[in-house]
Amino acid sequence: MGELLIPILIVVLASAVACRLLLVARRSCDGTRAMSVLSRHLHRTNSNQSVKDSAWSDPRVVPARLGSAKPRQVKGGLLDCRVQLTKQKKNNCVFDAFDVEICGSIPARRDTDYATLKVSIMDITDGAAKAKPVQARVKQWQIQDSSPQGGGPPIFCYNADLGRLPRQVTTLSDWMSVAWLRVDWLRFARKGKRNLQFNTSILSRESGKELACGKCTFAYENPDFGYIDLEENIRRTKTLAVALAFAVSAADDKLYDCEVGLIKDWARANIGGAQASDKARRKLEKALNETIAFFRGGKQLDTYEICKEVVEIAPLAERYDILDLCLYVAQANGSVTAEELDVLKDMASWLEVDTNRFREMMGKILPVSMCEVKDAEVILGVTSDMSGEKALEHLNKEYIKWNSRVTNSNPEIQSQADQMLELIAEARSRYVVPDPSN
Repeated sequence: MGELLIPILIVVLASAVACRLLLVARRSCDGTRAMSVLSRHLHRTNSNQSVKDSAWSDPRVVPARLGSAKPRQVKGGLLDCRVQLTKQKKNNCVFDAFDVEICGSIPARRDTDYATLKVSIMDITDGAAKAKPVQARVKQWQIQDSSPQGGGPPIFCYNADLGRLPRQVTTLSDWMSVAWLRVDWLRFARKGKRNLQFNTSILSRESGKELACGKCTFAYENPDFGYIDLEENIRRTKTLAVALAFAVSAADDKLYDCEVGLIKDWARANIGGAQASDKARRKLEKALNETIAFFRGGKQLDTYEICKEVVEIAPLAERYDILDLCLYVAQANGSVTAEELDVLKDMASWLEVDTNRFREMMGKILPVSMCEVKDAEVILGVTSDMSGEKALEHLNKEYIKWNSRVTNSNPEIQSQADQMLELIAEARSRYVVPDPSN
């Protein structure tokens, strides 16, 4: 993943003079440790160097503006902790990052102990009892969720070597930056304002025993959908897909059994699934039957509002999947009505997909021979608001495409190409050379 900045902390406390040192070292993803860097640093660093001079010596780091809050006096083994949202610069790019700072005392068994840093983050917006782990986007900082509800994607846990502790009790008398956590490494539970709890631990590298720990909370405005949002959006999108499929089926005021069966099978496979409980399957069947009764009772859905919601929560690929389902529903009984074509055309527009790609999908699933009405606007993509020159240019492209298929070895493709060329000729007379009597 490239090189990562890891702060390496060491503080030497004398009886009369407190010397504070902080070195920001680099650790590459091949596992190079920072201990040797620290060792060399101990022999060459002037003990009077200030923390800020050392911490901000790397020009690749954009320093945070430290607040005026003073660290509290804390007992041995307890750390005071705070987090600031700042910027990190790397390869001419600037990233948002959480700057984790600590102060306090770190007791060790002996003054030759080597220490490691661990930072994890929990989302406690809904209270500690309903805390959700922040997940890791990058493999380097992933560990498996060991909670009773675990088993999902790996959670975020930052680890770094801090080197050898200089004394049996190492005291940090001022704020020290120990980790820069890039926001794009993290996946939060939900979008919006989140209350994050940062848990920071100093561990013995030899035994893994916790030497000191601290935690703090930070309010963060997450601009992206969280992993819970995404799971809910996927389920919601599939439900809306079924609604739109029924809307296509009912566009001609009929619900054919073959169309209903196709929609039910899709819903069972995509909403129910093999892992669904018997109760969930019964609930799905009931919902499907109620939806069928709704449409057979002559009622209609607001497909525009449904498409609008889909655009807000579903990526483009899932919108194409919805249209794919709807096209196969229209194909199911072997004939496509003008009403079904109109609904499909509107859906493609409202779902904000590429028009040309949608027509390619429609050409494969709904050949022109299946359409009861040869609608040039839907099938060819030419519109009445096009200028004659623009319409001619568009139809010429369609002609070249379909004319090349007239000699295809597949008789079905040949037949479709012949019908498309006839439709193109009719569209030219209508859109390029309008009838003066119209």
